Amino acid sequence: MKTLKLTFSILLIFLLFDFSYAQDWANLERFQKENTKLKMSKHNKNRVVFMGNSITEGWLNLHPEFFANKPYINRGIGGQTTPQMLLRFRQDVINLKPTVVVILAGINDIAGNTGPSTIEMIADNIISMAELAKANNINVILRSVLPAYDFPWRPGLEPAEKVTKLNKLIKAYAKKHNLVYVDYFTPMADESNGLKKELGSDGVHPNKIGYLIMEPLVEDAITKTLNHK
Repeated sequence: MKTLKLTFSILLIFLLFDFSYAQDWANLERFQKENTKLKMSKHNKNRVVFMGNSITEGWLNLHPEFFANKPYINRGIGGQTTPQMLLRFRQDVINLKPTVVVILAGINDIAGNTGPSTIEMIADNIISMAELAKANNINVILRSVLPAYDFPWRPGLEPAEKVTKLNKLIKAYAKKHNLVYVDYFTPMADESNGLKKELGSDGVHPNKIGYLIMEPLVEDAITKTLNHK
């Protein structure tokens, strides 16, 4: 009887978690309070929103100095895929009325975090975010997906070639539409097109050294974008 009760309790927890996840699949509640405060603030000159996944979120945790005393808003949520970001793009980017949005997305789609996606589907979602931003007079900076040779949470998917293909599509779109493209991949990739060992312990997420490589590249892109707005 005790075993039966324990099994039922575990099943109930999973069902409640599943229901909660289904109700807020894109994690729309995550930044609602912060967004409300920002919308009321008058200090929004040259505001820059960083839209992304755990790589963007982790940036704020590992090197918060990069965001300090700047009009930079971090809107990264760990584990998210491009359809989830697209769903929350209006509330977490457009409604904040930034001057620039910096988009980094796609690695979790390749990992299949929310189901299978083709490279074209991933690129389409990134393009949709860019087009939504442009339609609302927000300047767009597109960034390459970081190199990854394998996923520790889903080994054996061989993402390296897929990352390269996705980056080519992102770069081509940026060039065609005169958007700034930031290439993180080239300075951070090893000979196998994976993340250099010294830049991240799990082969996917950068450490502080990795972020220090990324920062001047994106800062230069933001400066260029603001100067040509």
